[in-house]
Amino acid sequence: MNAGEGRAGLPVPPGEGRAGSLVPVGEWPGDPAGPGTPVAGSAAEVADLAAGAATLAELVARQSVCRACPRLVAWREEVAVVRRRSFRDEPYWGRPIPGWGSERPRLLIVGLAPAAHGGNRTGRVFTGDRSGDFLFASLFRCGWAEKPTSVSIDDGQRLIGARMVAAVRCAPPANKPEPAERDTCAPWLTAELGLVASGLQVIVCLGGFAWQAIWPLLGQYGFTLPRPRPAFGHGAEVRLRNPRARNAGLGAQAQNPQTGGEVLLIGCYHPSQQNTFTGRVTPAMLDDVFTRAQVYSTPETDGPVTER
Repeated sequence: MNAGEGRAGLPVPPGEGRAGSLVPVGEWPGDPAGPGTPVAGSAAEVADLAAGAATLAELVARQSVCRACPRLVAWREEVAVVRRRSFRDEPYWGRPIPGWGSERPRLLIVGLAPAAHGGNRTGRVFTGDRSGDFLFASLFRCGWAEKPTSVSIDDGQRLIGARMVAAVRCAPPANKPEPAERDTCAPWLTAELGLVASGLQVIVCLGGFAWQAIWPLLGQYGFTLPRPRPAFGHGAEVRLRNPRARNAGLGAQAQNPQTGGEVLLIGCYHPSQQNTFTGRVTPAMLDDVFTRAQVYSTPETDGPVTER
């Protein structure tokens, strides 16, 4: 392997040195998987294992050990071994990032993919990087998170009535997954959506990639989708009938008076450093989106939390 290259010839960020090895499955604190968790090695196996997961716990365990995309596997593991100097003494997760948060969420937050030295290091999406700092501060102000920061999986952070997922579960080179990688990963999100859809009232898509990725999955679950597909934009809203809502089969008078068995899909600019540093996304803009999500949804007793 040449200096500056990963196992698949992928560039390794300059100024970093080899400092560790991968943590075996089952040995990470709170690891959802164990040595016996089935591992997907192809797109077909992702589809089979995602569809066959009977519970959310089983699904996130299978998500966390997937090896179906060779380019992503090579990159995430190379980054986890050739570490950023500021984190060289810390263990890196170096695996796909499963969804986390409430098991019966009112709000589903969909992002792009974990950051190489954020979620790929900590094992939790939007945790341990500046995008996460920006996002969790807003979630805390708007009542969706217990703390204003998310730095590690054992920091006591808890989502309140919300769940957080990524459209692509592995950190991609240059933060840009390929279309085939997005499609291979889609069954994980499809299955997770199906397991939490009954009480779902709001979906917030962080960025255009997440917005585009969610539409086909919603169609698979019977949501009535508008034609043409609405364009992504910050604050863009679309109301979709949720066929799996707990009150979907009830009469109009018996349904939730605010949501009526609908899910509100909201677009939100991604809190990337590029967007936050340039002012394209401000704290007030994020607060507007997550306050809107609170106002639209009806508070209820939060479900169990998947500790990640």
